[in-house]
Amino acid sequence: MTVIQKKADNPIAHLSAEDIEIIGKELDAIRDRVIADRGERDARYIRKVIKTQRTLELSSRAVLLFSLFPPAWIVGTAGLAVAKILDNMEIGHNVLHGQWDWMRDPKIHSTTWDWDHVSPPEQWKHSHNELHHRYTNVLGKDNDLGYGIMRVDEDQPWHPAYLGQPFYNFVNACFFEYGIAAYDLELGENLKNGRHKDPGFRARARAVGRKIRRQVLKDYVLHPLLSGPSFLSTLAATFTANLIRNLWSHSVIMCGHFPNGVETFEKTSIEGETRGEWYLRQMLGSANISGPRLLHIMTGNLSFQIEHHLFPDLPSNRYQEIAPQVRALFDRYGLKYTTGPLPKQVASAWWKVIRLSLPNRRAARRQQVAPAPLVSSGTA
Repeated sequence: MTVIQKKADNPIAHLSAEDIEIIGKELDAIRDRVIADRGERDARYIRKVIKTQRTLELSSRAVLLFSLFPPAWIVGTAGLAVAKILDNMEIGHNVLHGQWDWMRDPKIHSTTWDWDHVSPPEQWKHSHNELHHRYTNVLGKDNDLGYGIMRVDEDQPWHPAYLGQPFYNFVNACFFEYGIAAYDLELGENLKNGRHKDPGFRARARAVGRKIRRQVLKDYVLHPLLSGPSFLSTLAATFTANLIRNLWSHSVIMCGHFPNGVETFEKTSIEGETRGEWYLRQMLGSANISGPRLLHIMTGNLSFQIEHHLFPDLPSNRYQEIAPQVRALFDRYGLKYTTGPLPKQVASAWWKVIRLSLPNRRAARRQQVAPAPLVSSGTA
């Protein structure tokens, strides 16, 4: 097949179809080695993280019973924010990916896990695991690209409404869990196309409503009430912790797919896609964050976004271990391994949001690489 890639500057023109399939086989071998080696140390890791998160959340909420006192407010808010980040990133995101299903523990399984988030797990798994990871960075297929509210590529037609996308993105960051719930529900598309009365959509909407009510009741009614005279200060602390969690999660996700150096793809580029080509798209369409081990844990190891997109069902604690092997493969085949410190990656992602809110300096044009295709001819 001929794969058509939308950038004039072709990052893999030097690779043959045979090269790409060899890359795929080498990545399969890395995955197979990790699967064969999964065991007790991995199980101990996730159980330890879950225990740490729950202990931190309970102790932080206990401190917030005395949130009228500023030191207690600061300590309790900070602890609760970290607990919520751990719940969403290193635990919830990865458990719902099925990374720990091999343990056969019904309490830590993708089919039974619930998280501190307003998006119902089943809806999130569909939009994230089934769609985003399958169609990574494919324009018109991967709705994670801009969440349906932003222009994310020069070849997308510009409209004056995009001038507001830095503001839209900031609001989305502040209330990220609600944005994700609306995104999982495909709210905008369903309302736009008049499918809001569809029984399936209404059932999913009710599920989101129930999840939101439970979260609001827990965070903004029950726990503040337990604080008695500290009700208002505990309410403010919980709101602040949720805000911190949302801003952090949004930043990590932005760093994975928006910084400079990350590629996007045409719908036609995945027609007849082989296993090796799918792997290559994940390699080109993701970016990492460099930093210490604590940062990796706090990002849910999505600081190894490249490795996560190559192997979304491997235990997250293994990504740091296999990253040097993956990077060596990039180097061997002359591919750019996009990574950088958190401030640099966040700034790069935000600059793209701002830059693409403005019209292009020159008219956008789509360039097909054939008859010099992105990938040499092969069979699907």
